[in-house]
Amino acid sequence: MNRISIQLLSLVCFMAIFSCQPKETNTADGWTELFNGEDLKGWKILGGEAEFKIENGEVVGYAKANTPNTFLVTEQEYGDFILELDLKIEDLSSNSGVMARGQYDPAGKDGQGLVFGYQIEADPTERAWSGGLYDEARRGWLYPLDLNPAAKSAFKMGEWNSYRIEAIGKEIKTWVNGQEVAYLVDDMDAKGFIGLQVHSIDKPEDEGNKTYFKNVRVQTENLTPTPFTGDIFVVNTGLNELTAFEESKGWKLLFNGQNSEGWKSANKETFPEKGWHIKDGILMVENADGGESSNFGDIVTTDKYSAFDLAFDFKFTEGANSGLKYFVTLNEQTSGSAIGLEYQILDDENHPDAKMGIEGNRTLASLYDLIKADKQPRFVKGPGEWNKGRVVVYPDNKVEHYLNGVKVVEYVRGSEEYKKLVAISKYKIWENFGEAPEGHILLQDHGNEVHFKNIKIKELK
Repeated sequence: MNRISIQLLSLVCFMAIFSCQPKETNTADGWTELFNGEDLKGWKILGGEAEFKIENGEVVGYAKANTPNTFLVTEQEYGDFILELDLKIEDLSSNSGVMARGQYDPAGKDGQGLVFGYQIEADPTERAWSGGLYDEARRGWLYPLDLNPAAKSAFKMGEWNSYRIEAIGKEIKTWVNGQEVAYLVDDMDAKGFIGLQVHSIDKPEDEGNKTYFKNVRVQTENLTPTPFTGDIFVVNTGLNELTAFEESKGWKLLFNGQNSEGWKSANKETFPEKGWHIKDGILMVENADGGESSNFGDIVTTDKYSAFDLAFDFKFTEGANSGLKYFVTLNEQTSGSAIGLEYQILDDENHPDAKMGIEGNRTLASLYDLIKADKQPRFVKGPGEWNKGRVVVYPDNKVEHYLNGVKVVEYVRGSEEYKKLVAISKYKIWENFGEAPEGHILLQDHGNEVHFKNIKIKELK
């Protein structure tokens, strides 16, 4: 082979390799276009059998019946990046999403292969959780849009929607059409592929409906995080830590993970000498006889609070009963637990209290003995798993309970409806129950082992 032939062969090989990579455009601003507008080189299909095509320079995914979720994913993996793309959905059946640091297990699903990991939702339904964060085929919803209801209106059905996703370090932030949507702090995956989803469909008549993608580009160097300007709730899966953003918005830890600072017994000025333990950043009350505050006693915050946003993680053992109470004054005379409005913590499947009360108003996340939590089983973590609780008390006395990011209770303290519920409850013997202007936060000892962490609060003005 002569020298010219060798040079030509080398050039052909180089061009073949280069053509398989995503096409780069203006590298001066650090962006790489992930589609060349002509074919799907640099991408592959995983998970299902839906079809992806290039039409008019756009990627079009076609829904297909009798196949699981299908993902068009990059052959290249990415660690820290900023991703921008435009997405359009033409039918309500065409739920979609964008994988960020996606993962793949070829042995998953009995050898059929399993795509899992962070997914930024595209939800055209009335639920409107577009831009929220879902952990595909693993932990489920991490950031439902009940945590940021103002962003539910950002997504436009049948129109192009601009997505921006920043995955930098442990933080993932999302925008839809310029609207700040989700803020997650999580270290489960540090790198993975970028993917576009065509969701599975339930009805054969929905086959062929299209989901469109275009202007998909990524930036991986010299990344500068875009600060959120709004007061966005942060889901932080770290251990007893706050981001600088949270601190700037007024959040503080109620439990520092190291000692009992800020807490005391409900019936004395010191922390319980036994029964309550702090180890490896976890606050735990040990198992006893199942009695209500008859063993080690409840603990309360040394400070009192009026209007606030309170978030906490909790884990219960099988058959356990406990609770988080608020507006606890410690003035009521009681032989059991101190009196206050209670976010119920309960193993609904294995504790008899779930079947007592009225119409389920003693079940997990309910306003105990007053209002049943409206929750779906998919948003409940069972014994041995961590749940995320949240109680928001607004200055106008509106109160909300959340379980794993989903709002499950809403009421107004002191309203006529509230007073009627109190009048038929165990609390009717206490005048103006739950209407104090301020009170302690309480963690209950109900004689069962329960764990707490990541207890944080923000006072609302």
